[in-house]
Amino acid sequence: MNFDPEFCRNESEVESKLIVQYLLPKLGYTPDTWHQEVTFGKIRLDFLAFAMQKIPLLVDANSPLSVVLEAKHPKQNLNRHTRRLKRYLLSLNVRYGLLTNGRELRIYEKIKNEIQLLFHCDCKNLESHIEDIKAILGRESLKNQNFQPDYPASLTNSKIPMKTIAVYHNKGGVGKTTTVVNLAAALRNLGKRVLIVDLDSQANTTFATGLIKTMFDDENLDDIKDNNIYHILRSTEFNTIPEIAKKSSFNSEEIDVIPSHINLMKTENELNQMRSSQNMLSRKLKQVESQYDIVLIDTPPSLNLFAYIALLTADYLIIPSDLKPFANQGLLNVKDFINEINNCRDSYGKPNLEILGVLPCKISTNARFVQYSLPRQMDVIPQRYGFNLMDTVIYQRNELSACLEQYQYVGDMQIPDPRSVFDFKPDGDSAREFELLADEVLQKIGMA
Repeated sequence: MNFDPEFCRNESEVESKLIVQYLLPKLGYTPDTWHQEVTFGKIRLDFLAFAMQKIPLLVDANSPLSVVLEAKHPKQNLNRHTRRLKRYLLSLNVRYGLLTNGRELRIYEKIKNEIQLLFHCDCKNLESHIEDIKAILGRESLKNQNFQPDYPASLTNSKIPMKTIAVYHNKGGVGKTTTVVNLAAALRNLGKRVLIVDLDSQANTTFATGLIKTMFDDENLDDIKDNNIYHILRSTEFNTIPEIAKKSSFNSEEIDVIPSHINLMKTENELNQMRSSQNMLSRKLKQVESQYDIVLIDTPPSLNLFAYIALLTADYLIIPSDLKPFANQGLLNVKDFINEINNCRDSYGKPNLEILGVLPCKISTNARFVQYSLPRQMDVIPQRYGFNLMDTVIYQRNELSACLEQYQYVGDMQIPDPRSVFDFKPDGDSAREFELLADEVLQKIGMA
C-alpha cells in the first residue's frame, strides 16, 4: 500500500491512515507492540511503539527501545510542536520521536538534554524514503542498536522552583490581558504547568479565559461571585487555591485560573484593614508550588491594594506598554511603586522584584512606523525611564482582538467563547510572537 497525503484531511486521518495503516506496519510494529493515547502523569502521547513487546505497558531503562509518534492537523506548522516533543523524549527517556502532519515527516533523536533533527521528508515522497525511515525507527533496527541511557535532568536534578510573574502597568489599554492569557497559553503549550491569577476587578482576564459563560443577566447563573480571588485573600485557613481555581478551556491545553469578579472593587477597604491580606496570596501559592511551574498574575491599571499584592507576591515583573507618551509617563509612577513594594518585600525577607523588562505591546504594523518611529520610541524607555526593553514585540493584529470575541450559540443564547490566539490562528504572526515571548521569558527566569 502506498501513501497519498491527500488521504489526510484532518488530524484523525493522519493518525489512522498515515500512522496506523501505513507507517507502523511498514516499520514492523504489530498491534501488540504499539499503543495509542498513552498517558504518563500529565504527558499524553498520540502513539508509543516498542521494539520489544511491553506487557504491562512500562517506560523504564529500556525505553530507548521505543519511539514516540505524534500526529498533527495537516495545516499545523510542525515547528510549533518540536518543543513539546522534546519534553516528551527527555521526560520519558525515549531516544526517538516522529512528528508528522501528513504533509511533512520529521524524526528527532534525543542526545543528552537536547533533541536533533535526524531526518525529514515530504510525505508525497514517503514511499521512496520508507527504507531510510525503517533503518532508524524500524522495530528490528531499534532492537539491534546499542544505546546506553542517559537520564534526563528532570530525573537527576532538583526541581526548578515555581516562578511567579506579575504583568503590570498603571496605564490601562496597553495589552495586559492579551499578554497574560496568550503568554499563559504559549507556556502551557510548551508543557509548563500554568496558573493564572486575575487580581483586577474588571475581570477581563477571567472573561478572556472563558470562565464567564454568560453576562450574568440572571444573578443565579453567576458561579464566580462566591469563588474568586477575594476569597483567597480574606481567609487564612479556608478557600485554598485548589478550591477556588477553575479549569479553563480557552486553550487546547487546559489552564487553571483563579477568577476575579466585579464585586472585588467593593472589598478593597475591608481587605486593607486586614494586614494579613497583603501576603495571603503568596502564602497560599506556597502551598501549591509543587503543582505549578509558572504563575501569571494580571493586575489592575492602578496603584491600589490589588496591584500592591500582585507585586509583593511576584518574583518577576513584565510591564506591557504601547510606548505612547501617556503610557511612558506612567512608567515614572510604576518605578516609584516598585520602590515602595521593594521596601515592603524587604520586611518580609523577600528579594527585590526582578523586572524582566518593558514589553512593547499593541504596536502598529505600519511599515513606515516600524522603520522610523518605533526605534525612537523604544530608545526612550531605557534612556529616559531606566527600564530595559524585552526583545519580543507584540504587534496589534486583528487576530488578537478577534480571538477574544468568539461566541457560540446555545439555543437562542449567545455565550462568550474566547480562544487563545493559538487555538484561533495557530500559524498566524501573533501566535509566533507569543511563542517568541514565551521562549524569552523562560530564558530570563532560568526555566528554558
